[in-house]
Amino acid sequence: MTVQAIRIFGDPVLTTPATAVVDFDKELRTLVKDLTDTMLDAPGTGLAAPQIGVGLRVFTWHVDGELGHLINPGLDLSDEEQDGEEGCLSIPDLAFPCKRAMRVVAKGWNMHGEPVVVEGSELLARCIQHETDHLDGVLFIDRLDREWRKKAMRAIRLADWAGQGQPEPVVKVSPHATFGRAI
Repeated sequence: MTVQAIRIFGDPVLTTPATAVVDFDKELRTLVKDLTDTMLDAPGTGLAAPQIGVGLRVFTWHVDGELGHLINPGLDLSDEEQDGEEGCLSIPDLAFPCKRAMRVVAKGWNMHGEPVVVEGSELLARCIQHETDHLDGVLFIDRLDREWRKKAMRAIRLADWAGQGQPEPVVKVSPHATFGRAI
C-alpha cells in the first residue's frame, strides 16, 4: 500500500488544469494504485491525481462498494439536477450544498488504455463530476452559489488546516537593503 499525502486548499496544483495521459504504462498503473490506496485510507469517495500532486487526467472512485478509475474523461451530463452536500479531501471536514447533474455518462480509458464508459446517477454522478472538475483545476466551492461560496471561504479561513496548502513565501532581499535604517 502506497498512501500519498493529499494536497490541501491553497496548493496551486489544485487549480491547475491537468495534462492528458498519453502513456498507458507501468507508471500509470502505479499512479492508479496509489490513488486508490490513498482514497481508501482517507477514507474518501473519490480522488483525482492533482490531489496527490500529479498533474495528469486520472481519478479513482469508491461508491456503493464499487471501486473504479477513469483516465482522460469526457462527460455527458443530464439536464436534471440534484442538490446535495458535497465535501472534498482537499478541503477537509467541510461540506456545502452544491448543485450537480443527476446523471452522467463518462467516457475515457482504463489504466491499460482500453475504452471505458461509466454511467451513473446520484452519488456516482456527483463523484465523477467532482473528480473531473479537479482535472480541470476547478474546486467544488467554485460551483457554489454566491452566498454559500462566501460562507465556504469564511469556514476555510477559520479551519485549523488553513494555510497549509500555501506554498512557502519567497522573500527577495536586495543586497542593498538597509533593514530598519532610515535612508
